[in-house]
Amino acid sequence: MSGDMLLRGVPALPEAKPTPTPVGPSRRAVALGGLGLAAQGLMSFGLAGLASPALALGDRPKPRPPVVAPAPARPPIFVLNSLDANLSIIDPVTYTEIRRVPTGKEPHHLYLSPDEKSLMVANALSDSLTLFDPRTGAVQRVIEGIVDPYQLRFSPDMKWFVTAANRLNHVDIYQATPSPKGGVDLKLIKRVPTAKTPSHIAIDSRSTVAYVTMQDSDEMVAIELATQAPRWRIRVGKMPADVYVTPDDRHVLIGLTGDRYVEVYNVFGAKPERVKRIETGNGAHAFRAWGDKRHVLVSNRAGNTISRIDLQTWKVVATYPAPGGPDCMDLLADGRTILVTSRWARQLTVIDTVKGEVIKQVPVGRSPHGVWTLQHAPRN
Repeated sequence: MSGDMLLRGVPALPEAKPTPTPVGPSRRAVALGGLGLAAQGLMSFGLAGLASPALALGDRPKPRPPVVAPAPARPPIFVLNSLDANLSIIDPVTYTEIRRVPTGKEPHHLYLSPDEKSLMVANALSDSLTLFDPRTGAVQRVIEGIVDPYQLRFSPDMKWFVTAANRLNHVDIYQATPSPKGGVDLKLIKRVPTAKTPSHIAIDSRSTVAYVTMQDSDEMVAIELATQAPRWRIRVGKMPADVYVTPDDRHVLIGLTGDRYVEVYNVFGAKPERVKRIETGNGAHAFRAWGDKRHVLVSNRAGNTISRIDLQTWKVVATYPAPGGPDCMDLLADGRTILVTSRWARQLTVIDTVKGEVIKQVPVGRSPHGVWTLQHAPRN
């Protein structure tokens, strides 16, 4: 969920190029205001046009020279600073910020490209992706024309690329194919209208279905990737944010940021069925797999904790302190160290799960959101 994006109510994409239209605060802005999330103020912006039919990752060079700097001894840690429109690059040994690199406007989430050669940063208000070298932090290029990419995902088979337009209420599905020039080409196949504020995306291991939450209408939709048609749409709990598919594809977990629960749905049949509500903490938000195919972490943004859930018993088996509004997480390869962005404190927080305590906080930019490193535990 974008704690910075306090603007919603943008109309559906028109045929003609629209003019800038002021928009008002969403239900989320009101709901989270009491949880300590300060409104950043109102602003006006216009709707971007349709993305071009085909875009190549690697075909469009960045107009300015790439940022080149000596690589740390190990792959760095990356943190997106959403309100500063830049990326903090952190040394994983000393836990100090090496530098900050500009991105597009309002970057929220990041994802590794299929060939693992590019870390893709989604710039929601710039309608673009910025690609970084995940080993050095050097800027590689910018991909323009990706409309409002708040959240992004590749399918496991690397054939589909999906984005959620958080402020424009649609999901874009691209076909990804290898490019003769390297990387992949992205061809926009379908723009799927959604209800209010599509937020997070998860794709099953078979690359057949994308599950998308809509945080301002309290819904989740399942979209068939092959046909780009909705399979079903259901009502869920308050303000759904991140979504996690279990390794066997049978269940989907949803973090309810407007509540203190994770909801569990059996999605293996023709119709989804809610099987459990797990109490984790106020503002249940983002997931990160533990790496053993049995446990998953969820950050409780308003509760300032992280819960570890057992996927067999559907119970919380451990809770870790995470001050400052914990949001996105990564788990280091040692299997014990959590990296989490502290959204309200301008910090990257480092947690030792064996000791059960915070061992380091690294100052970063305003409203830190996504976090990523190549030196990570398995993501399932």
